[in-house]
Amino acid sequence: PVTTAFKAAEVPGHVQLSDERRRVSVMLDYQFGRGVSRALPREGIKLSYSRRSGRVKLILHGDRVFATVRPSGSMALSVHGASLLSRSRAFSEDCVTVASDAATFVRGGKSVFCKFVVRAGRRIGPRGEVGILSEDGALIGVGTSVMAGKFMQQFKSGVAVKVREGLSR
Repeated sequence: PVTTAFKAAEVPGHVQLSDERRRVSVMLDYQFGRGVSRALPREGIKLSYSRRSGRVKLILHGDRVFATVRPSGSMALSVHGASLLSRSRAFSEDCVTVASDAATFVRGGKSVFCKFVVRAGRRIGPRGEVGILSEDGALIGVGTSVMAGKFMQQFKSGVAVKVREGLSR
């Protein structure tokens, strides 16, 4: 079998995304739902590429990390990135709201247990990226869901979200 490498511009019907902001907005809308990318800042988005493979590794906003791009192509948001996206109403469907009792533990980086989940977004799936909100709607951390959002409130025990980064104050 002979394989031929094509550049993106040579493949018929392939849209080449030369603008870095546009590329990030497509990735955000794919992973978090249509409309989330509207909260992306207009300026200051930069992509950091791997020297070895040429793939996108980091998404930066100014000098701060917005998200890390995993080998699978999905994004792992930082607290800074999630705080920017939390302005979008569409992003709330990818967020978990926790009771005030658990908010201090989440800020410290501890996992969220099902019994403390007040609300979970409809778009949350197992092993999905989620923002964690306090009851007043402020972002307090980011993490990976352990189960689908519709089950988080139904279960009374067990971990709902593994917190990757808490917003320590």
